[in-house]
This record gives sequence, C-alpha cells and structure tokens, in this order.
Amino acid sequence: MPAEATVARGTRAGPGRSGPAGGFSWSVPVALVGLSLIPVTAGVLRIVEIFGGPHLLPDNPRVNASPAPVVIHVVAAASYALVGAFQFSAPWRRRHPGWHRRAGRVLVGAGLVVAVSGLWLTLLYPGAPGGALLWTVRLVVGSAMGASLVLGFSAIRRGDIAAHRAWMIRAYALGLGAGTQVFTEGFGEAALGTGDMSKAVSLSAGWIINAAVAEWVIRRPVRLRRR
Repeated sequence: MPAEATVARGTRAGPGRSGPAGGFSWSVPVALVGLSLIPVTAGVLRIVEIFGGPHLLPDNPRVNASPAPVVIHVVAAASYALVGAFQFSAPWRRRHPGWHRRAGRVLVGAGLVVAVSGLWLTLLYPGAPGGALLWTVRLVVGSAMGASLVLGFSAIRRGDIAAHRAWMIRAYALGLGAGTQVFTEGFGEAALGTGDMSKAVSLSAGWIINAAVAEWVIRRPVRLRRR
C-alpha cells in the first residue's frame, strides 16, 4: 500500500516518538475512517432492516426484492474502508510489516467483492435513480476498482512497490466514493434538484473528486523528494 510519508525539511519521527511524520501519518487514517462512517452506518442500518430490525431508512423495494447482494456489498465495503484506512499510516506499516501484508491480502479480496457486488447491484436493479448516465458510471467505476486491485496485487508480486502503491491508492479512492458522495449529493440536490440528472452528476462528482485526490497523492511525494 502507500509508501512512507515524506516530511518537510527531511525530518521524521521515529517509532514511539511524536513529531510531524507521526502526527500527519495518523491524521490520514483517522480522516478516512471519519469519511467512511456515514455510509458505513447507513449500510449497517440497512442490514438491520433486512434481518427484521426497525426501519430507519427510506424504503427501497429493489433491496427488499433481492437483499443478498446488498448485504454482501455492505459487509465487504465496511471492512475495506475501515481496515484499509490504516494502511495509510507509515509508522504503523514500519512497525507491523507482517500485519500490513496480511491485511493487504484480505483487503484485495474484500475490495474485489466490493467491486463485483457493485457491478451485480448495477445490473440486477434496473430502474435505479440516476438513469442511464449513472448506470454507465457505476459500471465504469466498479470495473476500474477491480482492475486497480488486480494490477496492484500483480505489481507487488513482481516487487514493483511504486506501482503497487499507486494502484492500491486508486482502488481505495474509488471504494471510498460513498463517503464523498454524502457531501456532493447534498450540494447537487441544492443546485440541481432531485431528478435523475442531479443524482447522476452528484454521485459521479464524488468518484471524480476521489480519483483526482488519489492522483495528487500518488504524484506529490515525487515532487517533494525532488525539492
């Protein structure tokens, strides 16, 4: 997963010490967990409903008709988002390299389940809000996430750490799209209303923002090392 964080002016906090590297490295997974909490909570509430618990979310007839892919998608996505966040802590990776490798294998599997179940939901639930545009974007995103995971796993198998890091960051960014969409959907509804076009544009914007941030993160350490 991601390489060690580069610290301004060449300083780095060692194990057990506080400093710029340790603070920055831990702020990233904490922020990613925070970004995941709303969609993960919504997913858990949906599973509770499916298994006969109280109905706290708007009714979704498509989920009621075929709940299995939703349960699989939510469980895999929650595991991928929450466990994957800690792969972005350089001090944690340095101190626990074995955990990083074992968790990475689990995350590749969970991420592929997220991608495949997302494609399954897209193809299984016709007439979902967002129309043809969002349907197409979901197919592209699910396919891109799955491909990124496969390429990242292949890269680390041949010892290409830089390529492994880049592809895993891309995959995680796409997998965390639901967190950013909490915000983009709110802005989209305020600006464009609640129709299919608003839904498609606002949800697509969440994935685009995450993909853009991922590319910035992938390229930024190179520029910092050169400086």
